[in-house]
Amino acid sequence: MPEAANAREAILNRIRAANSIAGVSEYQSIERTYQQAAGMDRETILKTLIHRLHEYDAQVFETKTDALASTIADVLKSRGHKSAVVTDDFSEQNLPVGFAWQRESKSTTEQLNAAQGAISGCEVAIAHTGTVILRGARKMTLLPDHLLCVVYGNQVVETVPEAIAALEKYKAEPLTFISGPSATADIEMTRIRGVHGPRFLDVVLVGS
Repeated sequence: MPEAANAREAILNRIRAANSIAGVSEYQSIERTYQQAAGMDRETILKTLIHRLHEYDAQVFETKTDALASTIADVLKSRGHKSAVVTDDFSEQNLPVGFAWQRESKSTTEQLNAAQGAISGCEVAIAHTGTVILRGARKMTLLPDHLLCVVYGNQVVETVPEAIAALEKYKAEPLTFISGPSATADIEMTRIRGVHGPRFLDVVLVGS
């Protein structure tokens, strides 16, 4: 076995041993004084999410369920897009006519890299941090230059602990956390967008 693999296995064995000694009850008894539940009303929670997303240079478009498809069309037109890659689980009825769609699973890396944009739903969004969380390994959140994410109002929580609790059933699956367009200021302290992912993030917030 290679030396790196031996070292990895040794570290994992130590973690397993520590966990078996500590036990679940001891972990659960740790005092947690940070906020774990919502303290704001729904309207304020949604306004906070919108404010945080704007702070991160994301664009937010509010709409209703029956106007979702037309809102998506308006956003794509504003970006000059005529096509997009769409996640496999995104509902066909929410895709407007007049555009070319390609499902994520049927897209090659080269096609994703050349795509005008990508469209996805989400599992949960966090108002405190302005974060949208997607389930699955998403190359499409890294390669296309533009990501449009649909968030329903009932998917928005106030705090991180609430989001983690909501994601419990997906704990063995890959998750993607997105807080605004990709950006870095490492290069001469100049903010540059699009280095590690999309330069543009549009969030369509769907109310009841």
